[in-house]
Amino acid sequence: MAAPGLTISGLRVVQQAAALGSFSAAAEELGYAQSAISRQVAAIEAAVGAPLFHRIARGVRPTEAGTVLVEHATAVFAALEAAETAIARIRERLEGRLVLASIPVAMSVLVPRAIARLSRGNPHLDISLHEGSTPVVIQRVRHGLVDVGVIAVGEELPEYDLEGLRRDVLLVAGLRVAVPAGHRLAGRDRVPVNELRDEPWIVGQAAGENEPIFAAWPTLTDAKVAYTSRDWPSRLGMVAAGLGIAVLPNIAAAAIPADVVVIDVEDSAHRKRSALALTATEPTDAARAMVAALRTEAARIALSSPTANRMRAQDARQRTPSAPADKARGRH
Repeated sequence: MAAPGLTISGLRVVQQAAALGSFSAAAEELGYAQSAISRQVAAIEAAVGAPLFHRIARGVRPTEAGTVLVEHATAVFAALEAAETAIARIRERLEGRLVLASIPVAMSVLVPRAIARLSRGNPHLDISLHEGSTPVVIQRVRHGLVDVGVIAVGEELPEYDLEGLRRDVLLVAGLRVAVPAGHRLAGRDRVPVNELRDEPWIVGQAAGENEPIFAAWPTLTDAKVAYTSRDWPSRLGMVAAGLGIAVLPNIAAAAIPADVVVIDVEDSAHRKRSALALTATEPTDAARAMVAALRTEAARIALSSPTANRMRAQDARQRTPSAPADKARGRH
């Protein structure tokens, strides 16, 4: 049974504060006074009976309870928007053209699933898809070249100018780590960051300025880089072959190859990242429907079970006596 003090407006405040990292930023985004944000958070904390945020020098960071609540709140908002969209489709089917642009990491799971969801109910809506870096996606939305853009923001990423654009939070989640299915850590759902210190890393390569590189784990220093590749499929292919491990955003975790397992990392210094949908301040009906579809699929990603990981690891241990990445550790 839901706590009686939980409200949609309060959950929205908690979600925005977690995504933006401060009460003042949430107040500006939602058009509230900061005192109203603090009252809403206090009311939700009283309703759930647990603190939702750590107060830190530069803002706030969700507690474990806060992270869980944000994940479920995202699912609630997605369900509400999906209901509104479904009712709108009963009144009038969406037609015309919709242009969507996305960063590469969201193209593997989130964006294709959202397009498929929207297309099933609107067969006469022509959806065009473009892939690009975060700066390119932002500029295309700003200049009206695309209707919806999907990007990621976070403290460990470059600061982007999003002034004048509508921002809808799709997913708030930390980075994860992809390891070979036969790796010594593959059977665990969560590991302390120190256990990754001596691992060989397969890292990304930025195509231009202000792009995330996806290097080794952000808070590790002097990490051993084994290989570098610009593309996600090649990096995950090297992980599957046992050549190392790689950082992976949660938004892409469902697209890993069969011989790869994704694990969570315990690291209090790591800040979570947010996937955002960008639109014009007055989006079209089709753009609103696409954002609702993105939110629904993002909620499914956020609430996915780690059971498949354990099954992959068990299968790998039955097939091979040792993990290639452990043998390769320290050779590059």
